[in-house]
Amino acid sequence: MTDTSVQDLQQLDQYLRFWNADDKAQQRLLADTVFTEGVEYRALVGLLTGRPALIDLRHQFVAHLGAVTLRLRRTPEVHHRRARVEWELLTGEAGDTSFATGTDIVQLDEDGRISAVTVFLDRAPEGFDAAAHQ
Repeated sequence: MTDTSVQDLQQLDQYLRFWNADDKAQQRLLADTVFTEGVEYRALVGLLTGRPALIDLRHQFVAHLGAVTLRLRRTPEVHHRRARVEWELLTGEAGDTSFATGTDIVQLDEDGRISAVTVFLDRAPEGFDAAAHQ
């Protein structure tokens, strides 16, 4: 593994910490470290641009679902400034109910910050209508 890959994996660990941060101040600090200012986030629910939009998305999930935890399903794979991050979204105070699984394709810029994320659902939440979000 190259030094760049080690740095990329560390950045992806921060990415996971961002999605799991409950404190807004901590989440803003992580966002500044993890993402470029104009980060693009593409998911079935829409195209979001910028750090504030991602912070807002996290808070919308919590408002709708209650406690949520994003955990990795396997170690991310990294090459050529891209990463594949397979995750599971868990709900409930104990974080024991699987809500959905997915794969994020993450693009890292030359400084190691995440400039783009494309989200694919591997197992959508029960009752999710992908056509309603296109």
